[in-house]
Amino acid sequence: PARPGTAAAGRTASGRPASGQGGADAPAGDQTSTEPIVLPTQGARRIAPVRPLRRPETVDSPATPVRDRPDAPTGAGPPATSTEPYTEPLTPAGARRKFRAARRARKLYEREEVRRFTWRSRRRRAIWLVSLGVAAALAGFVLIGAYSPLMALKSIEVVGANRVPSAEVQAALGEQLGTPLPLVDFAKVKKELSRFTLIRSYVTESRPPGTLVVRIVEREPIGAVVTPAGFDLVDAAGVVIQSGAERPAGYATIDARAGAGSTGFQAAAAVIAALPDGIRGQLDTVTAATKDDVTLTLIGGARVVWGSAEKSEYKSVVLAALVVNHPVGSVGEYDVSSPDSAVLR
Repeated sequence: PARPGTAAAGRTASGRPASGQGGADAPAGDQTSTEPIVLPTQGARRIAPVRPLRRPETVDSPATPVRDRPDAPTGAGPPATSTEPYTEPLTPAGARRKFRAARRARKLYEREEVRRFTWRSRRRRAIWLVSLGVAAALAGFVLIGAYSPLMALKSIEVVGANRVPSAEVQAALGEQLGTPLPLVDFAKVKKELSRFTLIRSYVTESRPPGTLVVRIVEREPIGAVVTPAGFDLVDAAGVVIQSGAERPAGYATIDARAGAGSTGFQAAAAVIAALPDGIRGQLDTVTAATKDDVTLTLIGGARVVWGSAEKSEYKSVVLAALVVNHPVGSVGEYDVSSPDSAVLR
């Protein structure tokens, strides 16, 4: 029998059985070897030895400090670390800083809310302020233009005057010089220009800083009316443009028995205005007893029966064609009262 503390008989020092001694002949009580069984490795995977499982150890939760467990001894070991973040202790200075920061944040939030809910009223207020500013600027500009000597009238320019002397028109309006342009008295300007009978109409134009332009449309004479004193050169409205003892050259004599303001005179004036320049230059006398009885006399003695002033443009075209085909002297009378069926006599 083997002695305690020595290897079993028949085994080597490494624990393997000696040559010639099989493990099967050993008694059952002596089989205490822990050597693993090695299987053949040819053509098969090597299987790792199976290790015994360890019994899991019980680990205390880190969230529970050791000193708080009922089985922990008093004063044993250092205190366990807490999982909550570390916070600095609140001091009076820190509390004041936090209070100021909270108050600023509150004011900022309230300001944003006020802006969000009052943007429509702020926009309306801005529009009103801009409108008032523009109105004030315009009012200031008008006041400056009205009362400032920079906008005073310094010159008067007359345009379109032919028969009317421009110097006389400027002299008539000379009282307006020195007056600011917005304060020019146009009623007085009209009164002064109405004294010139040759002016049919006019238009004024202000050119800052100090010029007033007067555009004149003069009356156009159409013929001469016989008067006891001689002849009066008149326009289509019967306004006398020039008077003289002799007949004005280049103008026909208008014989209107009812006067210059009668319907016969108006019909004769309409016929003269419709005549072409070639026929008007040959015109000697226009007689109009009524508005439907207008008769023309050409230089050379030929008469033209015109009738009423209706379709005067058409009658003028027909008369011009008749005069070309039948010159004055070869025909005694041209009847164009019915222009579609003119008659030569």
